[in-house]
Amino acid sequence: MCMNMMKKATVKRDMVYTIDLTEIDGDGAFSCPKCGTLISPDDETNKTYQVVDTKVEKDELVELLLTCNKCDSTIRLTGFLSQQED
Repeated sequence: MCMNMMKKATVKRDMVYTIDLTEIDGDGAFSCPKCGTLISPDDETNKTYQVVDTKVEKDELVELLLTCNKCDSTIRLTGFLSQQED
């Protein structure tokens, strides 16, 4: 039973939230899906989030992987190509 509880905790910790930027109105700011902290692309201080990884295809940004500094959630941002085509 103890191993089962450990597996559940691991699954929760490794959860990645995905946010599609094409579904966000405004300047691209959004709330962390777990704790509600406002994450804004204008924040260059690294106080609310950190960029962990970027995915680029054909010199175009496709995806960003962020970590919320308040709750340590991992957030995948998608929809960059659609934003650039508009």
